[in-house]
Amino acid sequence: MTEEPFDTSENAHRDRREHGGASALRPDDDELARRTEEERVEAGVDAYDPDDVPPATDEPVPTDVTQSAEYQDAEAELRREESEGEIYPLTERHPFPPSHYDRS
Repeated sequence: MTEEPFDTSENAHRDRREHGGASALRPDDDELARRTEEERVEAGVDAYDPDDVPPATDEPVPTDVTQSAEYQDAEAELRREESEGEIYPLTERHPFPPSHYDRS
């Protein structure tokens, strides 16, 4: 069990309706929660203190998809198919996309 003393709110104004020493001896709620979590970890009830753990990952690095190898390969394949007439824009003469692609 932790032996450090609680920080009390000694600078807080006293409420005259309370007992004379009651408000000065009340521990800070945040301090109490921190110490409770420390004691739970020390006792083995919790594996770790969630406040002491760094984030699991860094922020994702923004990437430009057009610079990837897969995108470049797809662009090259589309240019090849277009130059060989395998694909073409839809017009009145060709209202439908090709039904097959020759790969001979």
